[in-house]
Amino acid sequence: MRANETALPGSRLRSLRRFNLVMAALHAAQGAVMFVLSSSFALPVTAAFLHFDEATERLEGLSRELFSVQIGPLVAAFLFMSALAHLAVGTVAFRRYASQLARGVNFARWIEYAFSSSLMMVVIAMLVGIYDIAALLLVVGANAAMILFGWMMELHNERTERTDWTAFVFGSLVGALPWVAVALYLWSPGEMSNPPAFVYGIFGSLFLFFNVFAVNMVLQYRRVGPWRDYLFGERAYIVLSLVAKSALAWQVFAGTLRPN
Repeated sequence: MRANETALPGSRLRSLRRFNLVMAALHAAQGAVMFVLSSSFALPVTAAFLHFDEATERLEGLSRELFSVQIGPLVAAFLFMSALAHLAVGTVAFRRYASQLARGVNFARWIEYAFSSSLMMVVIAMLVGIYDIAALLLVVGANAAMILFGWMMELHNERTERTDWTAFVFGSLVGALPWVAVALYLWSPGEMSNPPAFVYGIFGSLFLFFNVFAVNMVLQYRRVGPWRDYLFGERAYIVLSLVAKSALAWQVFAGTLRPN
């Protein structure tokens, strides 16, 4: 899908600008609530190191807690990230934003998602018991790679007559890995794990929302119905982002962050 750069109607751009500013306010307001009202609930970040036991002459894994992380500020952080991104494209970066939309791309979206959705995945992973720092870094890396493949999808197809799905396929494969890891911890064999019901709710709802983002991209590039208009898909991304972040934030708040 080659996108020709054409000037977008001023009225539509003004509407989209206001829409982004409203989204900035909604994200920021929820972030402030999470930061101010959340309890001090925290989870550990650990590391396992090899140790040679001279008595047994064996290598043993020793686990150590490196530090703990309060979940409330993490939840507030991904909401504030989105608020900052929407504020930027609605103000100082609006001209560049409008220029990119006219070409059928929005690189600012992928930059923000690479940070905010990766932090969301860290919160989800920690809630199911993934505490090892190396595992959490890999969750961040795999999720961020998935998002950056989305950037590559738009960048590549801006220059093609026929849609090339290579970046989409690679991004989907990489992006599935953190969810597989979370599922392994959530549905561990036997009675090794017994997370509360709200964690299952988080897994199901956020897994659904993450996949709807992919569906939105498919509909854009298939040019199905209203998705023939790139701005329709852009608004869908914005609404999905708000709903997904709000769903995770309030489910975590209700499950662990409500003040006693």
